[in-house]
Amino acid sequence: MGKKLDRVYHAIIEGASKGLYGDELYRYVIDVYPKASSKRIVRASLLALTDPDVTDRNVLSVVYALAIKHRMISLGADEDQHEDDDEGPSTASVAAKKKKKLGTSAADIPSSHT
Repeated sequence: MGKKLDRVYHAIIEGASKGLYGDELYRYVIDVYPKASSKRIVRASLLALTDPDVTDRNVLSVVYALAIKHRMISLGADEDQHEDDDEGPSTASVAAKKKKKLGTSAADIPSSHT
């Protein structure tokens, strides 16, 4: 694990172990390592989820929620969009944007079995 990722990882585990969650945990991580990006937070969170030494269910749950939230932010999707904003873009439109960005879809990939 790289030095930067390691610092973010330890900040996430330490903050979650102290009972922080959501925006409080995010602010804690940023206070410990101000250069932490959403991408680095997601990667460090995923490492925490796969770490066999992290066994506390509450810590894992908080880390999982942090990873999901910041992954959605990196995709440009609003986390509360499906609950509060009926007029905003749907999941299908987010997928369409990603498809356009990638330039392909699953339907364009040939089947390996015939």
